[in-house]
Amino acid sequence: MSETTTVSAPEATTGPETAYRSIWGFLRELEFRQGFIDVGGVRTRYAEAGSPDLPTAILLHGTGGHWETFAPNLAALSRHYHCIAIDMVGNGFSEKPDYDYEIPVYVQQALGVLDHFGVERAHFIGMSLGAWVCAATAVTHPERVDKVILMSPAGLIATASNMARIRAERTAAVNNPTWESIHKVFAHLIADEANRLPDLIALRQAIYQRDDTRETIERLLILQDADARDRNLIPEEKWAAIQAPTLVIAAGKDHSEYMSTANTVARLIPNAEVFEMPGVAHWPHFEDATSFNRAALDFLAR
Repeated sequence: MSETTTVSAPEATTGPETAYRSIWGFLRELEFRQGFIDVGGVRTRYAEAGSPDLPTAILLHGTGGHWETFAPNLAALSRHYHCIAIDMVGNGFSEKPDYDYEIPVYVQQALGVLDHFGVERAHFIGMSLGAWVCAATAVTHPERVDKVILMSPAGLIATASNMARIRAERTAAVNNPTWESIHKVFAHLIADEANRLPDLIALRQAIYQRDDTRETIERLLILQDADARDRNLIPEEKWAAIQAPTLVIAAGKDHSEYMSTANTVARLIPNAEVFEMPGVAHWPHFEDATSFNRAALDFLAR
């Protein structure tokens, strides 16, 4: 274990609403490409921004997510990095095959994406489930990982109450994908109502209305089952074996389980530091993109 460095972002603030806010407000001046590629037989949706000549960063979302969670970050990051954000297998608009989506499945997909683009090593940036996949990749394939950024990380502990909450929320939303049920999901992801953009609700609603989402929701939620969760958790000694320089984002308004995990893994990983974002919840990079982008670029450049 090692001492960790902790710095803080200012409290996120919301000014008067003077215009409609949309995901396209983040993307409208960004040169990027969206497409689908075959990765291990899975049709995988991705967004790519930044010159392929730059160092690569792969960005991984949370449970039930999609690449647009990184819409506020791509413009800033792609000035310096070749960014690839994906919809992980079984999530978003990527294919949803009929098998359980456990951590090794996600790891192999992420590595397959890098292989498709001819990338040997990359920075790994992930939130929640995506952070878990990033950490697992750093443990099992350290030769493919440069630096790691973990936001609201999962993968160390699992409480029955949190697993039950996630399962209940997502199952209810998929079975009855109304605007109101989808909005309830985002109430736990984004602290400030003003940052729960209608685009996000509409995207998630479109995903949850799909037949393949409804048919495979139990595959997606496998990690909320105690036995499956236990066999996928990363034990403390393996967190302590991660050699990649790591930035851990601690979101002050997140669930206590994720705050506890953030602080614990930051102590375990030998070359880790903490960036505290007290005013945001489970999506710190979306809710306070200015602070996150500044901290991420500073960390990756060092």
